[in-house]
Amino acid sequence: MSVIRLKGQADRRLRAGHQWIYSNEVDTSATPLKQFTPGDQVVVETAQGKPLGIATINPNTLICGRLMSRSTDTFLNKSTLVHRLKIALSLRELTYSAPYYRLVFGDSDGLSGLVVDRFADILVVQISTAGMERVKNEIVEALQDVVKPSAILMKNDGKMRQIEGLDTYVEEAFGTVPELVFLQENGVLFQAPVWDGQKTGWFYDHRENRKTMQGFCDGKRVLDVFSYIGGWGVQAASAGATDVTFIDASESALSHVDENLKLNQYEGASNLMHGDAFEAMQSLIEDKERFDVVVMDPPAFIARRKDIKAGEGAYHRANQLAMRLVAKGGVLVSGSCSMHLETARLHDIVRSNSRQLERFSQLIYRGTQAPDHPVHPAIEETEYLKALFYRIHNNMGL
Repeated sequence: MSVIRLKGQADRRLRAGHQWIYSNEVDTSATPLKQFTPGDQVVVETAQGKPLGIATINPNTLICGRLMSRSTDTFLNKSTLVHRLKIALSLRELTYSAPYYRLVFGDSDGLSGLVVDRFADILVVQISTAGMERVKNEIVEALQDVVKPSAILMKNDGKMRQIEGLDTYVEEAFGTVPELVFLQENGVLFQAPVWDGQKTGWFYDHRENRKTMQGFCDGKRVLDVFSYIGGWGVQAASAGATDVTFIDASESALSHVDENLKLNQYEGASNLMHGDAFEAMQSLIEDKERFDVVVMDPPAFIARRKDIKAGEGAYHRANQLAMRLVAKGGVLVSGSCSMHLETARLHDIVRSNSRQLERFSQLIYRGTQAPDHPVHPAIEETEYLKALFYRIHNNMGL
């Protein structure tokens, strides 16, 4: 097997538990990256020639290597996939009684570049690296052996594939996958558009935060901003909200909101607002609307480090508009899926908005990603989700 050799001290991060190798950490004079084909498996060596394990390689990307094993005898093949899928499945079965969850969360499950969401007997797979793409058939076979699904959809249309030099496509790898699949979360039913929806069609990561949110909704007016297909708002409705407003830029997503409300036999009032979230919130402010619970769960405004300044500005503006819509004594849920936005910084943004608007805010709950999105202790990038709950009052002279 081919070898890549690291520069001096470049092995320290790997020894501490990380799994990524950056291209500037490779001794390219000893082992030129250009000799490799994307997806190759290689032995990783220290500068002194001591083997560290097996990695998949992509010579054309900043993260050029992903450690798949710390043994030179264990390769990324069907046997390894089956073993790690069984371990991943055991965690989810330990945590959840129903088969609706993220089955594989990339690096955190020892399968960098692979995400699998489970909707009962239907699996939706996303591959984002050349190494995983190379063993695509083995992934399908391993999933069939471990989970025994009725169908598998390859939803390989993410932005990371372009960075890795991979084609994008959405196709059935096994069986027949319907346009909409059923799922259950916190006792609430949904249909998710797995073929043409966002990511895998659903976001399981906020499960526990939505459960917490439900406790504030009985008899209340609720606003769900960036609602997608209603993950937050439909659960608020099922928890007893009397009036729920949904805002999203996708007309198709809002049509699914309406169907999901019907699926749960919601009899309260609902308002579907199609358009730009910032403009829609401003319109609600001008109409003097107020809500007992406002959920602000935007897409990642900070995709890369260079986006931090502009992204923080977007979070500031979004949360300020949301706070203006919170009724006296109401609750603001401020969420972020931007890994580059630290929890403390999001809290500081809300604090700043409180002072500017002369509101008195109290942080009452800190939420993070659900257990089916485990955090790898050595890879900070796997801890990305946050949800901060605030009770909002008028200034109270403070």
